[in-house]
Amino acid sequence: MFAVAHRRRRHALAGLALLASCCALPGAVLAEEQREPELKALLQQIVRRDDCFTDRYDAEVWHKAMEPRLQRFIVSHEERLEILDRVYCEAKRDPQMQIPPDLVLALIEVESRFNRWAVSRVGAVGLMQVMPFWPTELGVQNELVRTAPNIRIGCEILRYYLKAEHHDWTRALARYNGSAGRREYPELIMKRWRLAWRF
Repeated sequence: MFAVAHRRRRHALAGLALLASCCALPGAVLAEEQREPELKALLQQIVRRDDCFTDRYDAEVWHKAMEPRLQRFIVSHEERLEILDRVYCEAKRDPQMQIPPDLVLALIEVESRFNRWAVSRVGAVGLMQVMPFWPTELGVQNELVRTAPNIRIGCEILRYYLKAEHHDWTRALARYNGSAGRREYPELIMKRWRLAWRF
């Protein structure tokens, strides 16, 4: 019985990974779209700030709800807390345009399965699969395999597209993925959010 369940789970995960890689494929063609001057200027401001403030009670509730869900991806308790802290802080950094932090977790699952060493076929790096030209463009050390800078840049890119697309999540997520005009990737993110991460 256990072997059958394990095999089903493995096949389901393989299917999710295949779907994610299929949805990510258009990024190979459209990744250059992220080199927008306005986005670069915004990221230059953000990447140099290291402030991150959260309400302590909210943070505790967030940790208790989300840490168990991360255990199947990440063994280290400290690493789980670091990811949860960073996602929560960066998602809420801009009070005028907050991103649901649990949706960011869904995006990270699809993009990298919480592997900070992940590198895509088009060279996107880390948890949120940030394109590697960004550190050079921003004049900062290439630290995309580190949790904090990767989540910071990834969240700001997503927030930028959300503003540009007038709060249309489908269009913003498609642009984040480099697949503007397509629905497969946004639908996958929203499905994982509803099924696994919604807080």
